[in-house]
Amino acid sequence: MDSLKLKDFLHPRPAPRGIDVLCKLQHFSIITYAVDPSRFEGLFPERFELDTLEINGEEKALISVVPFIDVDFTSAVFPFPKFTMGQTNYRIYIIDKKTNERCVWFLGTTLDSWTLAVPRFVWNLPWYSGKVKFDCEFDSSTRLYSKYKMVTQADWAPAHVELTQSPESKLELPGFPDVETGLVYLTHPLAGFYYRRDGQLGTYRVWHKALEVKPANLESANFGLLSRLGLVTPEEQQVAHSVLVEPINEFTIYLPPKVIR
Repeated sequence: MDSLKLKDFLHPRPAPRGIDVLCKLQHFSIITYAVDPSRFEGLFPERFELDTLEINGEEKALISVVPFIDVDFTSAVFPFPKFTMGQTNYRIYIIDKKTNERCVWFLGTTLDSWTLAVPRFVWNLPWYSGKVKFDCEFDSSTRLYSKYKMVTQADWAPAHVELTQSPESKLELPGFPDVETGLVYLTHPLAGFYYRRDGQLGTYRVWHKALEVKPANLESANFGLLSRLGLVTPEEQQVAHSVLVEPINEFTIYLPPKVIR
């Protein structure tokens, strides 16, 4: 894998319009696992290929679980009420062979909000209901979490994860030529693709500044979706490729999602 520079992927925010959304993501974490690429066979169309890397002489593909709380979720254009809701995304890192862009394939999302009705039923997104609870203790002086716990009660993707942070933790991203390349890969895909609930191929885009993530330690994890699909076993879930955390950031989401014919 060639080295990547974040400056080559940063660009000014496209002006929001229409129903585009602005939201802050609190307790944002990216918990990533490296597994055999064969586990993802048949999950996405031929247009895409896995964005693999080599770790200890073996080819690996990466899949991330991304929990956070949407805070101040609102219109990016018009005065609008603000919503707060827990959310967890499940994503695989891929390359769009049509554009050569690094992006992600979304398996789906759990959302703790009545507003789920819009993405699920109006746009047919693979979003599912779940009761999400965060129990976190953040030290504003050290900018580190002494406690980070997230529990999701859900039929589709029940989840439980506990993280901690330490000043001694080093940011290590195995398989990448350098840390910056790994951060571009893991934190800066701006396009997502997925199968809609009606089977059609869908996509949407986001924009954000460079994320200021720090490493965290995985104390325990149980992601029911990864176990059920045979993507990451319960035993494997206890050893992450990497864990990145940022207390809060801001995303612009460009809506509505598009259908690719």
